[in-house]
Amino acid sequence: MRQDAHKKWIQTPVWSAEDGEHAWVVCFRSRLQHKGEGAALVRITADSRYKLYVNGRLVQLGPAKGDRNKWFVDEIDLATELREGENLIAVAVLHYPFDGEKGNHSLFRFERPRLYFECMGMSGWKCRIDRGRHFRREEQRFAPLQIHEDAEPEAELAGWLLPGYDDSAWEDTALCPEDELPAVLRPEKLFPRDIPFMERRLRSLPLPERYVPAHSECVFTLDAGEETCAFPKLSLAGGRGTRIELLWSECYQTGHGKGDRLDAVNGYLEGYTDRYTVCGAAEEVYEPYWFRTFRFLQVTVRTEDEPLRLKSLELEETGYPLEVKTEVTTSDGSLKPVWDISLRTLRRCMHETYTDCPFYEQLQYIMDTRAQILYTYAVSADDRLARRAIDDFCRAQRSDGLLNCSYPNVNVNVIPGFSMYFILAVHDHMMYFGDRELVRRCLPVIGRALDFFGAKLRIDGLVDKIGGVNGHAEFWSFIDWSQEWMSTEGMPTAGLDGPLTMESLLYLYGLQKAAELCAWAGDDREAEYRRRAGALQKAIREQCRNKGGFLTDGPGSALLSQHAQVFGVLTGTLSSEEGRRALKESLKSRSFAQCSVAMSFYLFRALEQTGLYAETESCWDIWRRMVANGCSTCTEAENYARSECHAWGALALYELPSVILGVRPAAPGYEKIRVAPQPGYLTSAAGTVCTPHGEIAVSWTLENGKAKTEIVCDRALRERIITK
Repeated sequence: MRQDAHKKWIQTPVWSAEDGEHAWVVCFRSRLQHKGEGAALVRITADSRYKLYVNGRLVQLGPAKGDRNKWFVDEIDLATELREGENLIAVAVLHYPFDGEKGNHSLFRFERPRLYFECMGMSGWKCRIDRGRHFRREEQRFAPLQIHEDAEPEAELAGWLLPGYDDSAWEDTALCPEDELPAVLRPEKLFPRDIPFMERRLRSLPLPERYVPAHSECVFTLDAGEETCAFPKLSLAGGRGTRIELLWSECYQTGHGKGDRLDAVNGYLEGYTDRYTVCGAAEEVYEPYWFRTFRFLQVTVRTEDEPLRLKSLELEETGYPLEVKTEVTTSDGSLKPVWDISLRTLRRCMHETYTDCPFYEQLQYIMDTRAQILYTYAVSADDRLARRAIDDFCRAQRSDGLLNCSYPNVNVNVIPGFSMYFILAVHDHMMYFGDRELVRRCLPVIGRALDFFGAKLRIDGLVDKIGGVNGHAEFWSFIDWSQEWMSTEGMPTAGLDGPLTMESLLYLYGLQKAAELCAWAGDDREAEYRRRAGALQKAIREQCRNKGGFLTDGPGSALLSQHAQVFGVLTGTLSSEEGRRALKESLKSRSFAQCSVAMSFYLFRALEQTGLYAETESCWDIWRRMVANGCSTCTEAENYARSECHAWGALALYELPSVILGVRPAAPGYEKIRVAPQPGYLTSAAGTVCTPHGEIAVSWTLENGKAKTEIVCDRALRERIITK
């Protein structure tokens, strides 16, 4: 390989200001000579995305999402893909405009598309912009994806991925001048991929061969059987000028909202659409660049002068290669389908990052991700994507100390309280994996986030009003999609008049967990954080409690929420007896704003902590209704079911193994393992729970009000176990 590695970045020879205003796919082609034996290592990355084909077959796609300070490069061995002699290498590079609002929010990019490809035996590269594929906003107000297409393929590009294609009319690529290359893209600064490649599983969506006559319209709907993330491949023949619309939808809904998700008689489909104009070739394929998320696909075909034949629809399902090792059964049979939809939800929300939802945003939000990470630990003991997320959030920190609430994100997006969930995620990693180096890298980030809140304290010791309703204040003080807070977009309505108790409680929780991190890592800020926490807790008790002893949503406010009582328990602001009484009252009285799906994890923790875990029997009704309504994944919220797949709702993946079977870390790094089942309302449970040190089989039955427990594991694990 040449030593002047920076010259391995190639680009189109001409790139106009007008080109820079649009998203384009740039096609690159070259040839590789292979001797037929030995490795064929390739290092590849792109600004911003690549799809790598060898002799017409998609081999890999990437790179892993980075940002303006960290860019990833992939190393791939093509030996199994190559034949002896000449091989066609084709790369489709997707690039969005540099303006963050004019493209996918989670993909960082620079001023023009580029390809980095390092491999021995390559001939020169040629390139061409695919001007027949246009990407558009999915919505006018908020469009974080911009992956859907209006495609009118150019006849000259038909077959460009295949070896026999004539590219003599294409332009020769240009080397990127060293002084134009952003520093983060310099080869010596590229980071090796630190997560596995996404898995890809091929399946066909049953599509009877359909002949559509000329000058006619055909509409039909396909059911994938469950919420699916997949690259579709539609094969066609004939039908020049035919217009095809592909409507991707998560479920059926009625004019009154969402009920039975499978009701095709009374319901209708809403979603996002791809539009494709057929060239009319004897063998034609339409493949959207980005994967699609859907349960139902409505296909509309409008032919012109020629009939069209729809030959097949293949799906290449994709996602993070999650290896599930934990299994649990309980005496409540209704929890089995809840487990199933929860596991599917987690899978659909794991890609190169965790995502809040795969259909609408595909953004990695801190609050969502903290829960998803715990669910991943509980079912697989895999922390690779968690480490990537923690590193992402460290680089999401702003100059004021707050973290962008979703990251990677080319745009500003701040929910102040989400910075505290980052501290919880680092604390979780400490408990499960005990990586002091990781914790020490995060502590400066944690310190700056805590200092932001510390600088916002009022004279009475509470956190001042720091945000408001989304779009009407600098920051969005989102807490939960509670029915009572829908008019303020998830912010407690007390925030309209003053500070929020929940933002003080979140700061308090962050201080407490940060102090524990410092104690374990040997950081001298522990004492300072404990001092701050003590003063803040005193202020909350004095300023934010009503005469009944319940925590109010703001100082002097009469408004109440379950959330304030929950975090009052979790932070020790309410005593055990005070918390127990407050939670019981909040469960039966609608004068308290109720926790929705997003906050159920914290509600369950508070119920467990106060000896009220049996109350979760009715709390599971939200998920039982999801199952009854035909949901194949967990919805974002029951009263706000915009998203049918939101992984903060995969709560069962933690509750069943970690609480009902009771297997959790009792010391950092899982050096001590607590096995202490919480029966709640159940009479028996059994299963196998994975930990970073191995698997533990637990079974118990309720006898005389106590769980009689059996534990099976190897001797090394047995020595770590404590049962209290």
